[in-house]
Amino acid sequence: MKTESAFFENLLEVALPFTPEVLASLKAGQLVSLSGTLYTGRDQTHRRLCALLDEGKDLPVDLAGQLLYYVGPSPARPGRVIGAAGPTTSYRMDSYTPRLLALGLAATMGKGARCAEVRQAMLEHGAVYLAAIGGAGAFLSKCIKKAELVAFADAGPEALFRFEVEKFPAVVINDLEGRDYYALVAAASRCGK
Repeated sequence: MKTESAFFENLLEVALPFTPEVLASLKAGQLVSLSGTLYTGRDQTHRRLCALLDEGKDLPVDLAGQLLYYVGPSPARPGRVIGAAGPTTSYRMDSYTPRLLALGLAATMGKGARCAEVRQAMLEHGAVYLAAIGGAGAFLSKCIKKAELVAFADAGPEALFRFEVEKFPAVVINDLEGRDYYALVAAASRCGK
């Protein structure tokens, strides 16, 4: 039986932002440990980013090559960088995601499956989707070493943040070859594997 520490020691270490080579090497079902810079955003951030694009304005950050984590962190307790930072259900951002992928966004991370349109856009634009551990917001917050507000402060936890993360665990769900880990697991379970 694996212990929690053994599980987290066996993840593939990946530096953020992704290099094209690392992005191409990721495979659906692979467990990864992310370290480096990522950005955050939920519904309001996505709506506002797309509104800026509609108005022909620049975005507050260049999303090309970046990972966007769907999270609305809770306030930090004294002495902590951030409060609980568990993933938000990803389909809530599906209507906005293809447009951001077209700007060069390399990856998104949340929980749950993506719609067919988003999976197709990931294939077209060379992006991947990762799942963070749902229900583990307090644990995941310990992997966040720095949190900086970037834009949309009035959106509270739905604002755009820049996180510096260290050994942040995730699972590759959709890879550059179009494989979907959720579909692979479902197919294997139907076959009794």
